[in-house]
Amino acid sequence: MARSDLLNSALTHLRQLVAVNTTNPPRDAERANEILGLAQTALDECGFSCEVMDFDHGCMALLARRGTPRVLFNNHLDTVPVAEGWSADPFALRVTGDQAIGLGACDVKGAAACWLAAAQATDGDAAMLFTTDEEAGQSVCVRTFLRERRDLLNSFDAAIVAEPTNCRAVTAHRGLATSAGVFTGTAGHGSSARALRDSAIHEACRWAAAAIEHARGWEGERFGPLNGVRFNIGTFEGGIKANMIATEARVRFGIRPLPGQSSDQAIADFQSRAPDAGRVRWSTGFSGPSLPAAPVDVDNAIGKARGVAEQLGLSLGEPVDFWSEASLFSEAGLASLVFGPGDIAQAHRPDESAPLADLESVVTTYARLLSS
Repeated sequence: MARSDLLNSALTHLRQLVAVNTTNPPRDAERANEILGLAQTALDECGFSCEVMDFDHGCMALLARRGTPRVLFNNHLDTVPVAEGWSADPFALRVTGDQAIGLGACDVKGAAACWLAAAQATDGDAAMLFTTDEEAGQSVCVRTFLRERRDLLNSFDAAIVAEPTNCRAVTAHRGLATSAGVFTGTAGHGSSARALRDSAIHEACRWAAAAIEHARGWEGERFGPLNGVRFNIGTFEGGIKANMIATEARVRFGIRPLPGQSSDQAIADFQSRAPDAGRVRWSTGFSGPSLPAAPVDVDNAIGKARGVAEQLGLSLGEPVDFWSEASLFSEAGLASLVFGPGDIAQAHRPDESAPLADLESVVTTYARLLSS
């Protein structure tokens, strides 16, 4: 495809962004500072006021503002670790006839590059919050910003969070929560009949069976094209030998409830499936609300977000299974949507890529929005 000046500019930025290793974990303050510095240098040249915020432990953010914008854009600049199977250096952008290939090209440095190119090509009001810790599963940057900058937040009507949505405005997605459990048992010889009852592993298996059935019971519930609660036991460990009754078993699991459902309530429901609550200690890890954030009037909240998308001339997309920090902005009271180039199926995989056609579409859209 013939490349426009805007797309060429976006690819130049993307090449620089991909070259900075911001894999997370581990978080690295030096690399976070380096990539935010690239963004700030680009924005200093075109009239933006930039503020770097350090939230400790490698969690850093850059707030860039020009004029008095009513929409806040958000883009994370960290990536997942390098997966096995890359055919070339993941930190060296490759541009083929129709794809940009590199770690983060899809999720979501491609969107960041488009926004930087559009910002440099325009002079309208605009605001962006670049963050560096989304992939770690804590969202310290966004949550701290929303908590500490309420005065500034009130100046915005809406938030647009960059994630791969095939250039569609997504106004609803699942929530996300994780949990870890430690089951206990009573030691003894594996030949004992009481092993069926007293093994920590057996007790964990009984919980797992009940939790799976609980998840199956949700399959009839729907929200648009989405159905059921996504449930996954990620790790299951314990015991020492086949002839010893296990005194401890450890499990970690995650859930993704439907839009409008409480992630905290859903995780508690799965934890409660343990046959004997006295034999398990639960801890909750990450918990993020759905989009829109519950509890709200879901139809009304989606209607507001769709209204923003239509006002901005963005094509609407269907609800999606993946989670994004748009739900945190929704929880803070902003009409929130997700929008960006690429397909989520390309994220977190070897030879991650974003179509040049998507990058062209998004950089053109950003330029239009930042010109008004």
